[in-house]
Amino acid sequence: METILTSEITCPNCGHKKVEEMPTESCQFFYECESCKTVLKPNEGDCCVYCSYGTVPCPPIQENKSCC
Repeated sequence: METILTSEITCPNCGHKKVEEMPTESCQFFYECESCKTVLKPNEGDCCVYCSYGTVPCPPIQENKSCC
C-alpha cells in the first residue's frame, strides 16, 4: 500500500479546509487555521492534528508504525 503524504485539514471552529503535506519523520502537534487563527491540537487518543482533523491519517499510522 502506498503512503499518502497529503491530507485536507478541516478546522472544527470555522470549517475552513486546506490541503497540507504531512511530515514523514515527525508528528505535527499544533496547526494554526489560516482563516480564524485557532490553534488546533490533537484530540485525546490521536497522535497529531492530521489524525484528528485530516482526511488521511499521518504517514506512520498509515504504515502501522508507532507514531511519535
